[in-house]
Amino acid sequence: MPLEELVKAFFAIFVVMDAFGNLPIFYSLTGRLFVKERARNVNKAVFIAGIVLLAFLFFGTSTLGFFGISVDGFKVAGGIIVMILGIKIALGLRLTEERAKKYQLAAVPLATPLITGPGVITTVIILVNQFGYLTTLIASLLNLMVAWIVLRQTELLFRIFGRQGCDVIARIFGLILVALAVEFIKQGWAAL
Repeated sequence: MPLEELVKAFFAIFVVMDAFGNLPIFYSLTGRLFVKERARNVNKAVFIAGIVLLAFLFFGTSTLGFFGISVDGFKVAGGIIVMILGIKIALGLRLTEERAKKYQLAAVPLATPLITGPGVITTVIILVNQFGYLTTLIASLLNLMVAWIVLRQTELLFRIFGRQGCDVIARIFGLILVALAVEFIKQGWAAL
């Protein structure tokens, strides 16, 4: 497992997971909770997100095969989804806080779609086929750890960056995500 592949896989998942971009939503949902209750929600959300992520990491490719979908075809389709997600993030179009409040906090919207959503699932399946299980697993676990740390330190980070700072970081990641999606589409299209 070359370090360069691990760094690429980590960064791809990091950008799609967008922990910093999710800070305003998370803070608005949990800002009034006691510290212990907020911590419990973070722990539960990251645990559920991890289960979803690992399920797709290990069974995503075989699920595609079951439905007769090639990995290269999935790269093109997944690249389009990731591109749409990146454009939405870059333009500041996000899950509204009011809509998010209607759901059970830890599972929806925190675990999925905010931590492990369609973009992360697509990226993980593509990375497994590009770099293998071990590299993608390590990159995924490291990203879950980063998400856990960021969400546990929401109040501090929100004071440091503020809502606008988090939005700027998210939009920059959105642009990077669009470029990553173009690479997915290019690789998939070339192999078809």
